[in-house]
Amino acid sequence: MAVSDRIRILCADDHPLVRDGIAFAIQQHADMELVAEANNGVDAVLAFRQYRPDVTLMDLRMPQMNGIDATMAIRGEFPNARIVILTTYSGDIQASRALKVGAVGYLLKGMFRTELISTIRRVHSGQRHIPAEIASEIAEHFVADALSEREIEVLRCVADGCANKVVADRLLITEDTVKGHMKNILAKLQANDRTHAVMIAMKRGFLDD
Repeated sequence: MAVSDRIRILCADDHPLVRDGIAFAIQQHADMELVAEANNGVDAVLAFRQYRPDVTLMDLRMPQMNGIDATMAIRGEFPNARIVILTTYSGDIQASRALKVGAVGYLLKGMFRTELISTIRRVHSGQRHIPAEIASEIAEHFVADALSEREIEVLRCVADGCANKVVADRLLITEDTVKGHMKNILAKLQANDRTHAVMIAMKRGFLDD
């Protein structure tokens, strides 16, 4: 196969072992090549500008700039960029955000051996790829009410171990207002108590940066 016919790939992940694993997997296939790597979101954007890869594998959580913000930046300049989000986490909120800013695929790192290469080929051919596990998470919560920005702020404080009075002082609101927000949060997340609400919010990705 001519070099010009290969699928050119950029891998952005802050874990060297993950990048090494992806590089090794790609090397086993003549129809693709790894043209660049990045260990944070800022470098991922710079690498994309320089190499213009066919497919970008983008870690969700990286220093300096996360994968969602990097995807948004790249797609803002290159609307046809094909970006697959990589993560160990199946939170439906993060999946929704990634797809909303233009990612065309979402790949759980635990699925690498069976799905990495096929995902690259499918995305390169113009298809989208969302694992069934993530698709079901999104569908399950699609009709659920999203938390407001203020509710997320309250929940972040609760996650830090703050009592209602401390939350009120931090956010410059009354204790009664905090209690009202917590009531809404518990209802929206179908949580039994504050701790349960924090656990659900973390699993679904509400508290991710």
